[in-house]
Amino acid sequence: MAAAAALMRSLDDGEPEARAALRALYAHAGRAHVVGVTGPPGSGKSTLVDRLVELARKEGRSVGVVAVDPTSPVSGGAVLGDRIRMQRHATDKGVFIRSLATRGSLGGLSASVFDTVTVLDAMGKDLILIETAGVGQDGVKVAGAAHTVLVVLSPGMGDDIQAIKAGILEIGDVYAVNKADMADAETLERSLHLALDGVPSRDGWQRVIVKTEARSGKGVDELAVMLRRHRESLAQGGAWERRSQAMAKAAFEELLEVGVRTRIKKNLASDKAWKTLLEGLACRRMDPRAAAQRGLRRLLRGT
Repeated sequence: MAAAAALMRSLDDGEPEARAALRALYAHAGRAHVVGVTGPPGSGKSTLVDRLVELARKEGRSVGVVAVDPTSPVSGGAVLGDRIRMQRHATDKGVFIRSLATRGSLGGLSASVFDTVTVLDAMGKDLILIETAGVGQDGVKVAGAAHTVLVVLSPGMGDDIQAIKAGILEIGDVYAVNKADMADAETLERSLHLALDGVPSRDGWQRVIVKTEARSGKGVDELAVMLRRHRESLAQGGAWERRSQAMAKAAFEELLEVGVRTRIKKNLASDKAWKTLLEGLACRRMDPRAAAQRGLRRLLRGT
């Protein structure tokens, strides 16, 4: 456990030795069921994840949790600290919880998520839960990092269905209407059914809606059953391999993007030619598109 934690920290910091260790571990991963948990802030994702961990442990399954939090503008670290909400699992050797900061990554995910999932998978975790930062429609990026996408919604948060239509309809496999004891829960559930009506199935799976009360645990058993059924559906239909391949592709694309952004920042800070591009923008000798095209050509040439 301590070695895994140290490796994850090193990977998050981009240390070369950690990358070498990750390459060795990658061949031993690929067996865990990875569930992405997304939805608006305040919908109760963390409490629901905590309950799912509890159920999985009662069933004897080992669990990894990756809690992706917004980045502190001061320290660059995770500011919500989801591990604090799950302290009751802290002494359970069958549970490993890791918080990551988004560090400016789009889509509510950190670039280190894919690496962390690989380590947890290689550790032999049966279930890995990725909880996003809860950034609304940008949270759709979690679909590329998971076999199963759980969308958590709760009533009383404004125009919920309008937010859903902004992308989550296309990525969700299982929907949880959380805080189902609230007055508007049935209205939200009906609206969600209407919104999902006619949306094509994903890999032969018809999307399901489960009402939950995460604080009391009501409905969480049914939710866990639906998550397992989705995994079984993927395995039976051959979609497990397709989604695993899509996850590898998403990791590849994310790391490419991170590498390009890092290189651009370095060039803008230290390279005279790149600084000249910025000066051209500042005095309007050049428009942003033309400057970007020149910068891209320099980047591809390695200059």
